[in-house]
Amino acid sequence: MASQFIHITLPDGTRKQVPAGCTVREALTPEGGRLDAKVLAAKINGEPRDLSCPLEQDATIEPLTFESAEGREVYRHSSTHIMAQAVKEVFPTAQLTIGPALDDGFYYDFAFDRPFTPEDLEKIEARAIEIMKRGLTVTRSELSKQDAIKFFQERGEGYKVELINSFDDASPISLYRQGEFVDLCRGPHLPTTGYVGAFKLLSTGGAYWRGDERNPMLQRVYGTSFPTKKELDAHLAKLEEIKRRDHRKLGKELDLITIQDEIGPGLVLWHPKGSLIRLLIENFWREQHIKDGYDLVYSPHVARLDLWKTSGHVDYYRENMFVSMKLEGSEYQLKPMNCPFHIMIYKSHMRSYRDLPIRYGELGTVYRYERTGVLHGLLRVRGFTQDDAHLFCRPDQIEAEVSRVLDFTFFVLGTFGFTEFEVYLSTRPEKSVGSEENWTIATNALEAALKSRGVAYEVDPGEGVFYGPKIDIKIKDVLGRSWQCSTVQVDFNNPERFKLAYTGEDGKAHQPIMIHRALMGSIERFFGILIEHYAGAFPTWLAPVQAVVLTITDNQQEFAAKIVSTLKSHGFRVEADIRNEKIGFKIREAEKNKIPYMLVVGDKEVQSGMVSVRGRSGANHGSLPIEAFLELLRTDANQTLRQTATHSQTR
Repeated sequence: MASQFIHITLPDGTRKQVPAGCTVREALTPEGGRLDAKVLAAKINGEPRDLSCPLEQDATIEPLTFESAEGREVYRHSSTHIMAQAVKEVFPTAQLTIGPALDDGFYYDFAFDRPFTPEDLEKIEARAIEIMKRGLTVTRSELSKQDAIKFFQERGEGYKVELINSFDDASPISLYRQGEFVDLCRGPHLPTTGYVGAFKLLSTGGAYWRGDERNPMLQRVYGTSFPTKKELDAHLAKLEEIKRRDHRKLGKELDLITIQDEIGPGLVLWHPKGSLIRLLIENFWREQHIKDGYDLVYSPHVARLDLWKTSGHVDYYRENMFVSMKLEGSEYQLKPMNCPFHIMIYKSHMRSYRDLPIRYGELGTVYRYERTGVLHGLLRVRGFTQDDAHLFCRPDQIEAEVSRVLDFTFFVLGTFGFTEFEVYLSTRPEKSVGSEENWTIATNALEAALKSRGVAYEVDPGEGVFYGPKIDIKIKDVLGRSWQCSTVQVDFNNPERFKLAYTGEDGKAHQPIMIHRALMGSIERFFGILIEHYAGAFPTWLAPVQAVVLTITDNQQEFAAKIVSTLKSHGFRVEADIRNEKIGFKIREAEKNKIPYMLVVGDKEVQSGMVSVRGRSGANHGSLPIEAFLELLRTDANQTLRQTATHSQTR
């Protein structure tokens, strides 16, 4: 006879006896009390479930609230269903497709005969808020595959039928109902539509069904939701700030970069000011790599296709590679990666164990075929320059080399103003190559390097690359957004494919370990992140123009030219604005161009030989002699160089 009671264990270790068959809600509700309204769902033995889910056996239960990532996903996914129901009520002919939760919102794709307009969004949002007020109970049910197909066929939901047809025949199909609205979904969901407190639709766009341009174009609606209006308003204000900082907008306004249709999508034109900033970044990169024991190399933009067959890219990466070119009876390929070239440089000589580690660094431009729909300014392009490096070492050197890379990474990112990081250690995936012994050695070395440096990290099980484990580092910008930039990957596969070797202390041939390493990821993407992090107001050492001399009348032109000449002779980037415009207009233009310092000169300054100094943030430094301003500018611009010198002394 089955037991009438089961035991549940809460996160604090408390054990509780409850009737078998009771729901999660009932199990979590205090005796004689009510369940905290903040509890949205729960994890049962680690799996998210509805509060209405029955409990038949002993289980560990963790309540989920909006404060947790899993709780927010439940909240936003339920919000997606509310939006989808609103669309169906306002536009009954719209067909449902898919609608996932995002980190800070959600979207749903609809098959509709035209794009949704702003007026449409207003109607949909109003209906969604009405559905929230109805407080509709959300219930889960299951059907067989055939019954689910029939159900959605009868409702005219062809896209849902296509999805179901791709599912396993034996597995039950779960549906969620709220009022008259029913959707295909694995859940879990909020108990009622009334749990959503604040809701906002944000924008619309187009998206191909299943991300394939050969499929029909769908209408995507984006939205977000929060428990309170205060939280929603704060998020909307953050979105406005993100718009203000958008690197595509600022890149054009500050005359830094453009991407033009005549040239092709995802291909960047660097204008003079953007190119100057890039040069400063690259010069810093090269100088620091030389100091850190790297050898700088260059490689061609194309190579025989056979090279990419040996590396495995043709097998594993072909869809992201441009079409090959035939030339003189051979096929050539635009390079998607730099690593095979570095391997061939290593292979050009016989190496000894005494030569290792060898570190090759290159700012190498690569080309990848990204679908038009995923291209996004500088953040997702088709031609970009990786700050690439490959280290060849003995197995016993992995930990030391990774530790060195971590120190170098945090130093470089810190120099550009990033001080908060999220670090992940990704372990062996199901589909992988190499022996268990090598994987264990490499994973343990990566973990030991993180621990020896006191780096907080999370383990990301099974998310390593097929050829080895890796460390991924995300930076946080001034708005708290995370950006994937740095990666350190251990590779057993390529040394084996290319038959790399070194002569060991025993006189025998041994296979080296290869470490792939990028600090910034790519110059293009990193530059886009920098623009948004600083809202275009780069620190003085990176600013394309560090100071501008503003004349009040034509009488000061000669004095302005002298100031510019003096500052340039000391290595600073300075311009003069001698246009016949009012000084207020010139100041506003300089502020708009994010120039760190404005030197206003009138007749009084000419007579005294001084300049009136204004900062772009509104700071008034008063009247200063040229020598005093030079020291101010030098101190500001050289702050990073002093940090660099300090770091160099510790390496």
